[in-house]
Amino acid sequence: MPQAHLDPRLSTLGVTSPVMLAPMAGITDLPFRNLVASFGAGLVVSEMVASREMVEAKPSVRDRAELGMDRDGTSVQIAGRDATWMAEAAKLLYWRGARIIDINMGCPAKKVTGGLSGSALLQDHDHALRLIEAVVEAVPIPVTLKTRLGWDDESRDTASLAIRAEAAGIRMLTIHGRTRCQFYKGAADWAAIRPIVEAVVIPVIANGDIVDSASARAALAASGAAGIMVGRGAQGAPWRLAEIAADLGQGVRPDIPAGAALIDMVGGHFAAICDFYGPALGGRVARKHLGWYMDRAGTPAPLRRAVLTAPAEAVPDLLPDALGRDRAEAA
Repeated sequence: MPQAHLDPRLSTLGVTSPVMLAPMAGITDLPFRNLVASFGAGLVVSEMVASREMVEAKPSVRDRAELGMDRDGTSVQIAGRDATWMAEAAKLLYWRGARIIDINMGCPAKKVTGGLSGSALLQDHDHALRLIEAVVEAVPIPVTLKTRLGWDDESRDTASLAIRAEAAGIRMLTIHGRTRCQFYKGAADWAAIRPIVEAVVIPVIANGDIVDSASARAALAASGAAGIMVGRGAQGAPWRLAEIAADLGQGVRPDIPAGAALIDMVGGHFAAICDFYGPALGGRVARKHLGWYMDRAGTPAPLRRAVLTAPAEAVPDLLPDALGRDRAEAA
């Protein structure tokens, strides 16, 4: 049965709940992570950062704020294929306040794997270990690893990588229940995570297709994992992690905003995005989030189009109609 109490192995990492926010490129930026964290999350993870680009760019104060690296309950995720650049990026993050560093060996995108980063490293465990060892040796803070079941169905050998990663000093593993070659097709195989859980002592987190309390319970039961990581289930529902945690016996059930409260929350999120990126870029970045909120609220198509095509300064005036009380409460 899924656990009702926080695994003490997670507590040692500063994780406050077994329900965590997965990194999602172009989605889990600082404004969204802040909003999710305001409802409650065991851990939020930054968007993936390319290690060499980070070091060479010498991040400014704004870049550091974008990562939110010095905040409790935040992990900064890095990717790369060169041990030197990975170690230097880890040092830079540590010096600038990072509390946890996560290594990405799970991204399936061709632009990442084509550069021999992300899940491409599942094809060469020896090289993957060199990167892990370089990062762990570079910093005194916890280093975690996010990856997949394997490169393809013929090489589901992540348990062997997990054993070696643990020996190298990795403190937590997150496993997406698909291979790289599956990308995001088919269903996540949570049961296939169990052999990895049983192969190591460190906590293992299940990821993939966990969108609500029912799927969270099923993933925990099938995998035996110490916790779960939620991605798209939080889109348009930043309270989802806290809601799942409450159903698992962790924390207080959040007040899910509806009507005027939903309008205020979405308006605040929109304002935070525009403040962060500037009105022009922020207005474009916010569209996907506004679309998800309007999906939940059942916004009529003409009004939806009006919101998504309006200039940033006009959007706040449209939100009360787009997210009206009746539609919000029916969602």
